[in-house]
Amino acid sequence: MESTEEPAAVTSQLLPVPPRSDHVSFLEGHTLYIWGGCQCVDGKETLLPSNEIWLYDMESGVWSLRRMGGDIPPVLSETCGAFLQGVLYIFGGCNSNSHTNLVYCVDISDGEYSWRKVTDTVGATPSPRVRHSCWVYKNRLIYFGGYGCKTVREVNNAKSFMVDETSWATIGSESFQFWGWNNEVYMFEPESATWTEPQTQGQTPEPRASHASTTLGHKGYICGGLETKTIDIHCLDLVTWTWTQVDHQADSLPRGRTLHTLTAVSDHKLFLFGGLSTSGEVLSDGWEFDTLKREWRERDHAHKDRLRLWHSADKGRDGDVVVFGGSQTFICLMDSVVALRSPSQSHCGDVLVFQTQPYSLSRLCEDCLGKHTFSIQEQVSWLPAKLQKTIGKRISYFRASAQN
Repeated sequence: MESTEEPAAVTSQLLPVPPRSDHVSFLEGHTLYIWGGCQCVDGKETLLPSNEIWLYDMESGVWSLRRMGGDIPPVLSETCGAFLQGVLYIFGGCNSNSHTNLVYCVDISDGEYSWRKVTDTVGATPSPRVRHSCWVYKNRLIYFGGYGCKTVREVNNAKSFMVDETSWATIGSESFQFWGWNNEVYMFEPESATWTEPQTQGQTPEPRASHASTTLGHKGYICGGLETKTIDIHCLDLVTWTWTQVDHQADSLPRGRTLHTLTAVSDHKLFLFGGLSTSGEVLSDGWEFDTLKREWRERDHAHKDRLRLWHSADKGRDGDVVVFGGSQTFICLMDSVVALRSPSQSHCGDVLVFQTQPYSLSRLCEDCLGKHTFSIQEQVSWLPAKLQKTIGKRISYFRASAQN
């Protein structure tokens, strides 16, 4: 689908972002970007348009909408987005016809929001897939896992593909294709539009999809996505391409889950939030994993009543984890291909902020003034103009948060 429509901006503090799950998000500076996803309309699941992107000012709590043009992608579900040097890349996903392995990109920094379809790539493109993940490292996009289809020849030659036997009944007409999960690693280098499949070594994780991943230094971490009692965690050294299964050194461990998030918050700590347990329970627990001590520790937080799965999470200011959207209910359908697309889900449109480390004195003062401006309104007017502007944004942010 192509369009030459000129991008247009709509900005309003009262403009509500449509609730959604299965979206792409990233943080650039103080702005949270939200693209795509699905929502429930009149009891039916609807994929949201791919020619618009929502912006959330983390300082003021104001949403705005930007229209997008160029080679607009088809509406997609279960795609994988990654942000690299001012450019958003999406790869794979499911359109109205089938699973895809296409790449689209859009430069966010120029303010034009014009999509481009990446063509004339070099190397073997990965097979079509959904529910995969991506690590960003040294100008490279490194994809792991996912669920998709392969030909008989590809399955016979693959050592990293687990066939989904239940799909034979649901897609019986595709007699020369198999569906299932993989643990493949593919690297895409945008500058040369080159695909390669690095030869990894070490203890390779089991094939999976709907897992969580994050990049920390020169290592890519994954966890979950399997029907296991407790969660597993693996890391791939993105220099030596060596896999390591991380042994847990804790008495209590997070439950096994899918559709959760994992976020690097410091040079040796990861934050896990929410997801769907193996028993079908939507979760709201938060856990911290110390990569040096190899220990899990459950963290208390202010959002215990906000059940979430299929949400997004990004690292924000001062080590905050910024969670957006997701669903607070889940009804599983038996068809394995569409099991994660139930129209009975209750989608969310709020922003949750998790504090993972102590705030600076300036941050504490800004937040205190923003929360209590009515009692000290006259004193705020005594502040320098630049600081008044900052406090004004914090006032707007806390007012918007109180309405959610």
